[in-house]
Amino acid sequence: MRVLHVITGLGVGGAEHQLRLVLPRLAADPAVVTLTNPGPVAAAIRAAGFPVHDLGMRGNRDLTAVPRLAAFIRAGRFDVVHTHLYRACVYGRIAARLAGVRAVVATEHSLGDGIIEARPTTAAVRALYLAAERLGRVTVAVSEAVRQRLVAWAVPDRRITVIPNGIDPAELRHDPALRLQTRARLGIPARARVVGGVGRLEPTKRFDVLVRAVAALPDTTLLLAGDGPARARLAALAGELGIADRVAFAGGLPHARAALCAMDVFASPSPQETFGMAVVEALAAGLPVVYVSCPPLEARPDPAARRVPATPDALRDAVRAALARPGGAAPETLAEHDIGRVAGALDQLYARLVRPDRVWSRTT
Repeated sequence: MRVLHVITGLGVGGAEHQLRLVLPRLAADPAVVTLTNPGPVAAAIRAAGFPVHDLGMRGNRDLTAVPRLAAFIRAGRFDVVHTHLYRACVYGRIAARLAGVRAVVATEHSLGDGIIEARPTTAAVRALYLAAERLGRVTVAVSEAVRQRLVAWAVPDRRITVIPNGIDPAELRHDPALRLQTRARLGIPARARVVGGVGRLEPTKRFDVLVRAVAALPDTTLLLAGDGPARARLAALAGELGIADRVAFAGGLPHARAALCAMDVFASPSPQETFGMAVVEALAAGLPVVYVSCPPLEARPDPAARRVPATPDALRDAVRAALARPGGAAPETLAEHDIGRVAGALDQLYARLVRPDRVWSRTT
């Protein structure tokens, strides 16, 4: 079975990372098209032996992308088209139907309350989303919270299936040498107490709350791994609070492991997440975790993670307590979110859509 994954871009991000992880574990024969920005994740996917085609889309209104993508799908004789992220879900579903592919799947990675991929869910955004959704067969929600939001948007529940995101625990294993190397590169003392966060630095993630919490924790350094429009404001806030020398910005990283190894406690101040992958990755890395929102842990708590309100005082107190306790995810958390389970669930979905009476393998 041939499956084409269509994604908006392949820079550093959660959906992009998920695609990289799942491709080698699929029984189906996969290929990838990125509409634009074949960034570091594209290089990693190619290095793993999977083809990545850059469609070279020139902007959100480059309508020539649709017939070009349809021609690529038709020439590749793909059995399934699987789209990821808003723009690819719109263009990819249309192109797949023009190419005659009926087995069209979309994964909804980033639908929040009133926001999707950092853009407000205006009436126009919602209308375009729903129009394109009708051209597909199934929408995969990465959490129960996302499923509920899709239903609230009037996506029929029968067309939604929940397949949670996955991790590769081996990629996240703690490495003492990497810990020291990362701290040295970022100018963090080897014996410092380090609280960290991972994610795109944008206002909705509320890293400002974490900066204020750390300001009230003497002898504690904050490490933020990620980049985005809020970085300058966060740096300015750290200066205003007199802790600029205790806040380290790692920038965008192709993989979170190095940053996680450098931390003693992981904190996620975001009040709204579609999944909260960074939280689960931090648990797999052996860190005690403090978080505001993480749908899978809200459904099934882990003893190494504590949920708190999104206030500086609550984060401060929880971080202080976490610095004194060991971390490490419960085995059932790691098993439930193993990336192999995600790949298996997707293979079953593809088979059900294409030929429900047949079992597929990579050589089919």
